[in-house]
Parts: sequence; structure tokens; C-alpha cells
Amino acid sequence: MPRQHVWKEREEDGVKREVRASRFGGAWRLQSKRTDEEFWTYYDQPLPADLLALKEIIEKKYRRRRATVEELLSVREMVRECRNE
Repeated sequence: MPRQHVWKEREEDGVKREVRASRFGGAWRLQSKRTDEEFWTYYDQPLPADLLALKEIIEKKYRRRRATVEELLSVREMVRECRNE
């Protein structure tokens, strides 16, 4: 069963945005939705800011034993790949 990591942030224009990340079958899936939007946006290539936020969340959860080492390593690899592109 996929574990979901959720966080909310406020955009520059003041609108709240919710981001959800889940890992299933070794692949991450990120989606986001602003409060002024009706439908979720699914990302094939996640935004770099979302990847960094996810990395920070996973690192914190890993220290509290609420995330696996596989999740931590895969997020770090995604961030590394994003920076190299």
C-alpha cells in the first residue's frame, strides 16, 4: 500500500497549494492542487521546489523512523538527477 506524504504551502499570490507525494512500486508520483483549482495536477517531472520539500520531509520522517531508507535514497537520487539536468 502506498504511503502518502502531504504538505501545504502558500504561493506568491497568496493562494494555498497542497502537494501529495506517494511511492508505489519504487516510483514516486507527485500531484498538486491550488485552492482556486478544481482538479489535481499530476507531474511526470516534478517541480524542483517540490522535490526539495519532499526530500526535507522524508529526511525528517526517516529520523523519527516514519520513512524507509529506500524512500530516503530514492528521493535523494531524484533531487540529484534534477540538479544535473
